[in-house]
Amino acid sequence: MSNFNHFGIAEKMYREEQNRITELFQIKYPIIQGGMIWHSGWRLASAVSNSGGLGLIGSASMYPDILRENIRKCKAATDKPFGVNVALLYPNLEEIINIILEEGVKIVFTSAGNPKTYTETLQTEGIKVAHVVSSTKFAMKCEDAGVDAIVAEGFEAGGHNGRDETTTMVLIPNVKQHISKPLIAAGGIALGSQMKAAMILGADGVQIGSRFAATEEASAHTDWKTKITQLSEGDTHLTLKELAPVRLVKNKFFYDLEKLYETGRNAEALKETLGRARAKRGMFEGDLEEGELEIGQVSALIKEILPVEKVFQNLLKEFRQAGYTDF
Repeated sequence: MSNFNHFGIAEKMYREEQNRITELFQIKYPIIQGGMIWHSGWRLASAVSNSGGLGLIGSASMYPDILRENIRKCKAATDKPFGVNVALLYPNLEEIINIILEEGVKIVFTSAGNPKTYTETLQTEGIKVAHVVSSTKFAMKCEDAGVDAIVAEGFEAGGHNGRDETTTMVLIPNVKQHISKPLIAAGGIALGSQMKAAMILGADGVQIGSRFAATEEASAHTDWKTKITQLSEGDTHLTLKELAPVRLVKNKFFYDLEKLYETGRNAEALKETLGRARAKRGMFEGDLEEGELEIGQVSALIKEILPVEKVFQNLLKEFRQAGYTDF
Protein backbone atom coordinates (compact mmCIF):
# COMPACT_ATOMS: atom_id res chain seq x y z
CA MET A 1 0.00 0.00 0.00
CA SER A 2 1.13 3.56 -0.66
CA ASN A 3 0.89 5.31 2.70
CA PHE A 4 0.59 9.09 2.82
CA ASN A 5 1.97 9.68 6.31
CA HIS A 6 4.17 12.72 5.59
CA PHE A 7 3.63 15.83 7.71
CA GLY A 8 1.41 13.88 10.12
CA ILE A 9 -1.27 13.04 7.53
CA ALA A 10 -2.15 9.34 7.80
CA GLU A 11 -3.48 8.67 4.33
CA LYS A 12 -3.80 5.95 1.71
CA MET A 13 -4.03 6.50 -2.02
CA TYR A 14 -5.93 3.32 -2.80
CA ARG A 15 -7.52 0.62 -0.67
CA GLU A 16 -6.52 -2.43 -2.67
CA GLU A 17 -3.42 -1.60 -4.68
CA GLN A 18 -0.33 0.53 -4.57
CA ASN A 19 -0.32 3.62 -6.70
CA ARG A 20 1.43 2.78 -9.97
CA ILE A 21 3.60 5.89 -9.97
CA THR A 22 4.84 5.57 -6.40
CA GLU A 23 5.59 1.91 -7.06
CA LEU A 24 7.36 2.55 -10.36
CA PHE A 25 9.66 5.27 -9.04
CA GLN A 26 9.79 4.10 -5.39
CA ILE A 27 8.59 7.46 -4.04
CA LYS A 28 6.13 8.37 -1.32
CA TYR A 29 3.73 10.59 -3.25
CA PRO A 30 2.80 10.52 -6.96
CA ILE A 31 4.09 14.06 -7.42
CA ILE A 32 6.81 14.75 -9.98
CA GLN A 33 8.58 18.10 -10.28
CA GLY A 34 8.96 19.29 -13.86
CA GLY A 35 12.52 19.46 -15.19
CA MET A 36 12.26 23.15 -16.09
CA ILE A 37 15.15 24.95 -17.75
CA TRP A 38 16.91 27.50 -15.50
CA HIS A 39 14.86 26.36 -12.48
CA SER A 40 15.54 22.67 -11.90
CA GLY A 41 19.00 22.33 -10.44
CA TRP A 42 20.12 19.95 -7.72
CA ARG A 43 18.72 22.08 -4.87
CA LEU A 44 15.16 21.93 -6.22
CA ALA A 45 15.36 18.29 -7.29
CA SER A 46 16.76 17.11 -3.97
CA ALA A 47 14.24 19.15 -1.96
CA VAL A 48 11.35 17.61 -3.88
CA SER A 49 12.73 14.10 -3.47
CA ASN A 50 13.36 14.66 0.25
CA SER A 51 9.73 15.77 0.59
CA GLY A 52 8.48 12.49 -0.86
CA GLY A 53 8.05 13.34 -4.54
CA LEU A 54 10.29 12.80 -7.54
CA GLY A 55 12.74 15.62 -8.22
CA LEU A 56 14.06 16.10 -11.74
CA ILE A 57 17.22 17.91 -12.82
CA GLY A 58 16.57 19.92 -15.99
CA SER A 59 19.49 19.09 -18.29
CA ALA A 60 18.35 21.34 -21.16
CA SER A 61 19.85 24.48 -19.57
CA MET A 62 23.11 22.79 -18.55
CA TYR A 63 26.39 22.13 -20.29
CA PRO A 64 27.39 18.47 -19.85
CA ASP A 65 29.93 19.22 -17.10
CA ILE A 66 27.34 21.28 -15.21
CA LEU A 67 24.85 18.41 -15.49
CA ARG A 68 27.39 16.00 -14.03
CA GLU A 69 28.04 18.41 -11.15
CA ASN A 70 24.30 18.74 -10.46
CA ILE A 71 23.79 14.98 -10.46
CA ARG A 72 26.61 14.50 -7.96
CA LYS A 73 25.40 17.29 -5.69
CA CYS A 74 21.86 15.87 -5.81
CA LYS A 75 23.18 12.45 -4.76
CA ALA A 76 24.91 14.08 -1.81
CA ALA A 77 21.77 16.03 -0.82
CA THR A 78 19.25 13.18 -0.90
CA ASP A 79 19.14 9.42 -0.50
CA LYS A 80 15.75 9.35 -2.23
CA PRO A 81 15.10 8.66 -5.93
CA PHE A 82 15.57 11.53 -8.38
CA GLY A 83 15.87 11.77 -12.14
CA VAL A 84 17.03 13.84 -15.08
CA ASN A 85 14.82 15.48 -17.70
CA VAL A 86 16.26 15.29 -21.22
CA ALA A 87 14.82 17.44 -24.01
CA LEU A 88 15.61 15.56 -27.20
CA LEU A 89 15.69 18.68 -29.37
CA TYR A 90 18.78 20.08 -27.64
CA PRO A 91 22.43 19.48 -28.69
CA ASN A 92 25.02 17.30 -26.91
CA LEU A 93 22.44 14.54 -26.48
CA GLU A 94 24.86 11.65 -26.74
CA GLU A 95 27.19 13.25 -24.20
CA ILE A 96 24.26 13.91 -21.84
CA ILE A 97 23.06 10.31 -22.09
CA ASN A 98 26.59 9.03 -21.42
CA ILE A 99 26.83 11.20 -18.29
CA ILE A 100 23.48 9.86 -17.07
CA LEU A 101 24.74 6.30 -17.56
CA GLU A 102 28.14 7.00 -16.00
CA GLU A 103 26.62 8.66 -12.94
CA GLY A 104 24.13 5.86 -12.34
CA VAL A 105 20.93 7.92 -12.66
CA LYS A 106 17.95 5.56 -12.35
CA ILE A 107 15.11 7.68 -13.77
CA VAL A 108 14.97 9.71 -17.00
CA PHE A 109 12.12 11.81 -18.38
CA THR A 110 12.45 12.56 -22.09
CA SER A 111 10.54 15.15 -24.10
CA ALA A 112 10.43 17.09 -27.37
CA GLY A 113 11.35 14.21 -29.64
CA ASN A 114 10.88 10.58 -30.61
CA PRO A 115 10.44 8.37 -27.51
CA LYS A 116 12.21 5.53 -29.29
CA THR A 117 15.48 7.46 -29.52
CA TYR A 118 16.99 6.42 -26.17
CA THR A 119 14.33 4.38 -24.36
CA GLU A 120 15.82 0.97 -25.09
CA THR A 121 19.37 2.17 -24.41
CA LEU A 122 18.37 3.52 -21.01
CA GLN A 123 16.15 0.60 -20.02
CA THR A 124 18.93 -1.86 -20.84
CA GLU A 125 20.89 -0.16 -18.04
CA GLY A 126 17.99 -0.54 -15.61
CA ILE A 127 16.73 3.03 -15.98
CA LYS A 128 13.01 3.85 -15.79
CA VAL A 129 11.93 6.05 -18.71
CA ALA A 130 8.95 8.39 -18.95
CA HIS A 131 8.17 10.52 -22.00
CA VAL A 132 6.21 13.80 -22.20
CA VAL A 133 3.55 14.24 -24.89
CA SER A 134 0.79 16.71 -25.71
CA SER A 135 -1.62 14.47 -27.62
CA THR A 136 -3.23 11.04 -27.52
CA LYS A 137 -1.57 10.15 -30.84
CA PHE A 138 1.90 10.64 -29.39
CA ALA A 139 0.92 8.91 -26.14
CA MET A 140 0.12 5.81 -28.19
CA LYS A 141 3.53 6.09 -29.89
CA CYS A 142 5.09 6.16 -26.40
CA GLU A 143 3.27 2.95 -25.53
CA ASP A 144 4.59 1.35 -28.70
CA ALA A 145 8.10 2.57 -27.84
CA GLY A 146 7.90 0.71 -24.53
CA VAL A 147 8.35 3.60 -22.10
CA ASP A 148 7.63 2.91 -18.44
CA ALA A 149 5.27 5.87 -17.97
CA ILE A 150 3.68 8.64 -20.02
CA VAL A 151 3.31 12.31 -19.10
CA ALA A 152 0.35 13.89 -20.88
CA GLU A 153 0.70 17.67 -20.77
CA GLY A 154 -2.16 20.05 -21.50
CA PHE A 155 -1.54 23.36 -23.24
CA GLU A 156 -2.02 25.27 -19.97
CA ALA A 157 1.55 24.28 -19.15
CA GLY A 158 4.49 26.63 -19.32
CA GLY A 159 7.50 26.22 -21.55
CA HIS A 160 7.44 24.12 -24.70
CA ASN A 161 4.00 22.82 -25.48
CA GLY A 162 1.68 21.18 -27.99
CA ARG A 163 0.48 22.81 -31.18
CA ASP A 164 -3.07 21.45 -30.84
CA GLU A 165 -3.89 23.44 -27.68
CA THR A 166 -5.64 20.50 -26.00
CA THR A 167 -6.44 21.22 -22.37
CA THR A 168 -5.45 18.89 -19.56
CA MET A 169 -9.09 18.20 -18.69
CA VAL A 170 -9.72 16.91 -22.21
CA LEU A 171 -6.33 15.27 -22.78
CA ILE A 172 -6.07 13.06 -19.69
CA PRO A 173 -9.31 11.04 -20.05
CA ASN A 174 -8.70 10.65 -23.78
CA VAL A 175 -5.15 9.39 -23.32
CA LYS A 176 -6.35 7.09 -20.52
CA GLN A 177 -8.67 5.33 -22.97
CA HIS A 178 -5.84 4.51 -25.34
CA ILE A 179 -2.91 3.41 -23.18
CA SER A 180 -2.16 0.90 -20.44
CA LYS A 181 1.05 2.45 -19.09
CA PRO A 182 1.04 4.55 -15.90
CA LEU A 183 -0.22 8.04 -16.74
CA ILE A 184 1.05 11.31 -15.30
CA ALA A 185 -0.98 14.49 -15.79
CA ALA A 186 0.77 17.82 -16.37
CA GLY A 187 -0.34 21.35 -17.18
CA GLY A 188 -2.39 23.62 -14.94
CA ILE A 189 -1.68 21.83 -11.65
CA ALA A 190 -0.54 23.80 -8.62
CA LEU A 191 -3.14 22.94 -5.96
CA GLY A 192 -4.07 19.72 -4.22
CA SER A 193 -7.61 20.06 -5.57
CA GLN A 194 -6.21 20.15 -9.12
CA MET A 195 -4.14 17.08 -8.37
CA LYS A 196 -7.30 15.34 -7.21
CA ALA A 197 -9.16 16.36 -10.37
CA ALA A 198 -6.37 14.98 -12.57
CA MET A 199 -6.48 11.64 -10.77
CA ILE A 200 -10.25 11.44 -11.00
CA LEU A 201 -9.86 11.95 -14.76
CA GLY A 202 -7.59 8.91 -14.89
CA ALA A 203 -4.06 10.02 -14.05
CA ASP A 204 -1.94 7.93 -11.69
CA GLY A 205 0.12 10.95 -10.67
CA VAL A 206 0.91 14.54 -11.55
CA GLN A 207 3.86 16.54 -12.81
CA ILE A 208 4.03 20.08 -11.46
CA GLY A 209 6.21 22.82 -12.91
CA SER A 210 5.06 26.38 -12.29
CA ARG A 211 4.38 25.95 -8.56
CA PHE A 212 7.92 24.61 -8.05
CA ALA A 213 9.35 27.44 -10.18
CA ALA A 214 8.31 29.88 -7.46
CA THR A 215 10.10 28.10 -4.62
CA GLU A 216 13.10 29.11 -2.57
CA GLU A 217 15.10 26.16 -3.92
CA ALA A 218 14.50 26.84 -7.62
CA SER A 219 17.63 28.12 -9.35
CA ALA A 220 15.82 30.92 -11.22
CA HIS A 221 16.42 34.62 -10.46
CA THR A 222 14.56 36.05 -7.46
CA ASP A 223 13.07 38.86 -9.56
CA TRP A 224 11.56 36.29 -11.91
CA LYS A 225 10.14 34.27 -9.02
CA THR A 226 8.55 37.45 -7.66
CA LYS A 227 7.12 38.21 -11.10
CA ILE A 228 5.45 34.78 -11.17
CA THR A 229 3.53 35.66 -7.99
CA GLN A 230 2.25 38.87 -9.62
CA LEU A 231 0.80 37.29 -12.77
CA SER A 232 -2.94 37.17 -13.46
CA GLU A 233 -5.20 35.33 -15.90
CA GLY A 234 -4.34 36.21 -19.46
CA ASP A 235 -0.75 37.26 -18.73
CA THR A 236 0.69 34.29 -20.64
CA HIS A 237 0.24 33.15 -24.23
CA LEU A 238 1.20 30.14 -26.36
CA THR A 239 3.29 31.33 -29.30
CA LEU A 240 6.11 30.38 -31.72
CA LYS A 241 4.23 27.45 -33.26
CA GLU A 242 6.37 27.88 -36.38
CA LEU A 243 9.44 26.82 -34.40
CA ALA A 244 8.60 25.06 -31.12
CA PRO A 245 5.39 26.15 -29.33
CA VAL A 246 6.11 27.81 -26.00
CA ARG A 247 3.98 29.58 -23.38
CA LEU A 248 5.44 32.97 -22.50
CA VAL A 249 4.68 35.91 -20.25
CA LYS A 250 3.51 38.96 -22.20
CA ASN A 251 6.53 41.24 -21.75
CA LYS A 252 8.49 43.42 -24.19
CA PHE A 253 10.24 40.38 -25.65
CA PHE A 254 6.87 38.70 -26.28
CA TYR A 255 5.40 41.77 -27.99
CA ASP A 256 8.52 42.14 -30.14
CA LEU A 257 7.83 38.63 -31.39
CA GLU A 258 4.18 39.46 -31.98
CA LYS A 259 5.13 42.40 -34.19
CA LEU A 260 6.80 39.97 -36.56
CA TYR A 261 3.47 38.25 -37.12
CA GLU A 262 2.10 41.48 -38.55
CA THR A 263 4.49 41.07 -41.47
CA GLY A 264 3.88 37.35 -41.90
CA ARG A 265 4.96 34.14 -40.18
CA ASN A 266 8.62 34.15 -41.14
CA ALA A 267 10.45 31.45 -39.22
CA GLU A 268 13.87 32.89 -39.99
CA ALA A 269 12.90 36.33 -38.68
CA LEU A 270 11.57 34.71 -35.52
CA LYS A 271 14.85 32.84 -35.01
CA GLU A 272 16.81 36.06 -35.46
CA THR A 273 14.69 37.88 -32.88
CA LEU A 274 15.02 35.01 -30.44
CA GLY A 275 18.78 35.12 -30.69
CA ARG A 276 20.78 33.17 -28.14
CA ALA A 277 20.29 32.72 -24.41
CA ARG A 278 17.02 34.68 -24.23
CA ALA A 279 15.56 32.20 -21.74
CA LYS A 280 18.68 32.41 -19.58
CA ARG A 281 18.54 36.20 -19.75
CA GLY A 282 14.95 36.25 -18.54
CA MET A 283 14.52 33.45 -16.03
CA PHE A 284 18.08 33.00 -14.73
CA GLU A 285 19.47 36.53 -14.97
CA GLY A 286 16.21 38.34 -14.17
CA ASP A 287 15.73 40.57 -17.23
CA LEU A 288 11.94 40.75 -17.08
CA GLU A 289 11.51 42.84 -20.25
CA GLU A 290 14.07 41.63 -22.79
CA GLY A 291 14.24 38.04 -21.58
CA GLU A 292 12.13 35.00 -22.45
CA LEU A 293 9.83 34.17 -19.51
CA GLU A 294 8.22 30.73 -19.58
CA ILE A 295 5.44 29.85 -17.13
CA GLY A 296 2.05 28.12 -17.11
CA GLN A 297 -1.43 29.59 -16.89
CA VAL A 298 -1.67 28.30 -13.34
CA SER A 299 0.76 31.06 -12.32
CA ALA A 300 -2.37 33.15 -11.73
CA LEU A 301 -2.94 31.00 -8.61
CA ILE A 302 0.61 31.32 -7.26
CA LYS A 303 0.85 34.24 -4.84
CA GLU A 304 3.98 33.60 -2.81
CA ILE A 305 7.46 32.12 -3.03
CA LEU A 306 7.59 29.11 -0.72
CA PRO A 307 10.06 26.46 0.37
CA VAL A 308 9.45 23.09 -1.29
CA GLU A 309 8.50 21.50 2.03
CA LYS A 310 5.66 24.01 2.44
CA VAL A 311 4.45 23.39 -1.11
CA PHE A 312 4.11 19.69 -0.26
CA GLN A 313 2.30 20.46 2.98
CA ASN A 314 -0.18 22.61 1.08
CA LEU A 315 -0.68 20.08 -1.71
CA LEU A 316 -1.43 17.25 0.70
CA LYS A 317 -3.71 19.37 2.87
CA GLU A 318 -5.65 20.67 -0.15
CA PHE A 319 -5.87 17.17 -1.62
CA ARG A 320 -7.41 15.86 1.61
CA GLN A 321 -9.77 18.84 1.99
CA ALA A 322 -10.99 18.38 -1.57
CA GLY A 323 -12.88 15.33 -0.31
CA TYR A 324 -10.97 12.31 -1.59
CA THR A 325 -12.81 9.66 0.43
CA ASP A 326 -9.88 7.22 0.64
CA PHE A 327 -7.91 9.70 2.74
